[in-house]
Amino acid sequence: METPNLEYIKQLAGDDVAFKQKFIAILKDEFPVEKKEYAKTLQEGKTKETALIVHKLKHKLNILGLENAYRLAVTYEEELKMENTALKEEFSSILETIESYLKTI
Repeated sequence: METPNLEYIKQLAGDDVAFKQKFIAILKDEFPVEKKEYAKTLQEGKTKETALIVHKLKHKLNILGLENAYRLAVTYEEELKMENTALKEEFSSILETIESYLKTI
């Protein structure tokens, strides 16, 4: 499994420490909310709405350097639009990894 990292944020921020910290703070604020929304809509069987949340979350995967997870999210998003939840366990595992990582930075 891939490990989340801050390389993209470091490249984007350059020497601007305040920008880097603000970017990380936004991730830490938004991610738990979106993860909770994801779980709720999935549990309610609202696959089209869940796909919209996966769409938002997949960009965070990319930002955190999770290229394989991003590709999985792209596939999962499309499958959710067709009411297929086969990748939910794998995607949920990725979300748990990110949640744990965000607590360490």
